[in-house]
Amino acid sequence: MIKYLIFLCLIVLSCTPKPPPESGAVDATEAARELIKRVGKCALITLDESGQPQVRTMDPFEPEPDFTIWLATNPQSRKVTQIENNPAVTLYYADGDNGYVSLYGSAKLINDQTEKDIRWKQGWEQFYPNRKEGYLLIKVKPSRMEIIDYKSGIQGDSITWQPEVILFKE
Repeated sequence: MIKYLIFLCLIVLSCTPKPPPESGAVDATEAARELIKRVGKCALITLDESGQPQVRTMDPFEPEPDFTIWLATNPQSRKVTQIENNPAVTLYYADGDNGYVSLYGSAKLINDQTEKDIRWKQGWEQFYPNRKEGYLLIKVKPSRMEIIDYKSGIQGDSITWQPEVILFKE
């Protein structure tokens, strides 16, 4: 498992962004936004105290224009402590055999009641019966994004399998 994670880290570190799409080509950011909307759910990946990745399925909000993603959680959940200890997270949206979007960035815990009220979803009552104290937001600000979306013709490099990479300004 450790060798696999080191291998993945080496691949991620060696990634370089591709030039912007040529005229008439599919815009990767719009394709990513559509894939995220199509998929709905995502995996949130945090790191525990020992550096072991922890993955769970989440019900995020659609991305903001800058691809900031908001999620909700129970303030007592493990992910809260993990984010407090290390805010580096990954969001992974898988569209079966059609592709994926990975967002790498930094998470921030938000306990502002106005923000929590704005971002409340109908149907969450069963998960968060106490909306004031039993509900917390996670705001993920991405620094980079990777996308493969076969429906849009975004296939990455045919030799290295390097996906399309988009860097975000901080």
